[in-house]
Amino acid sequence: MESRKKYHFSPSFLCCIVVFYIHLQSSLAGDCPADGRTWVPFGQGCYHFVHGEEDKIKSYTFDSAKTLCQGFELVTIQSAEENDFIINYSPEVWKGNVSVWLGMYFDTDSDDMKWFGEEAVSFTNWEDSSSPSDLAPMDTCVILNSKTAKWENVSCLDDLENGVICETAQKAAEEGKRKPSAVLSALVILSVVAIMGISAVIWFLHQRHNLGSTIFTAFEYHPPFRAPGADQSCLVEAEETDSMP
Repeated sequence: MESRKKYHFSPSFLCCIVVFYIHLQSSLAGDCPADGRTWVPFGQGCYHFVHGEEDKIKSYTFDSAKTLCQGFELVTIQSAEENDFIINYSPEVWKGNVSVWLGMYFDTDSDDMKWFGEEAVSFTNWEDSSSPSDLAPMDTCVILNSKTAKWENVSCLDDLENGVICETAQKAAEEGKRKPSAVLSALVILSVVAIMGISAVIWFLHQRHNLGSTIFTAFEYHPPFRAPGADQSCLVEAEETDSMP
């Protein structure tokens, strides 16, 4: 039974593929700030969950929550997926129910709530309630309740909450909107060239394996023609003479 050859990729080649994949993922995912704090990447953003001092009750006003972010903004929620991410990750940092300050404020120019950065509020997840809020518009802030996963109106001045999350955009995601990464483009081109080259080699080996018998038959070894020696010539002539009538 004809044996089949098996072709294996070398460990160094597989290692290069793995390194390229990791580098590609990290390039697409972007970078979070390296300021000594723990930042959690999600989507195109980075999130810092302020832990606070251990075994002490956390209570922050809206202004003190903004101060804790140290140059970054309070978290803004743009989708249901982002809302779920915060709810699901909160138990990794805090115990029990937490009310997280959101980076939302009342804009007097538009008479409506806006996110910090002048972004309009397109996604909402308000707590179902038919009772109107008795808060003055300028004193209206918003929290996310980790137990219900819903938003609630609270007083910016009087209420104290125990959850603070800071947010910033990932660097690579921010720069990628302006120009593509030259390194990433070069890696993609090199990977395509490498894959094409490897495919050509595999195709050649496969064709040679399938057509090997035909090729070798065409090039069978034939011994070179040799002229008979003197003794052999005489023997041939004698045989021809004997055979004549």
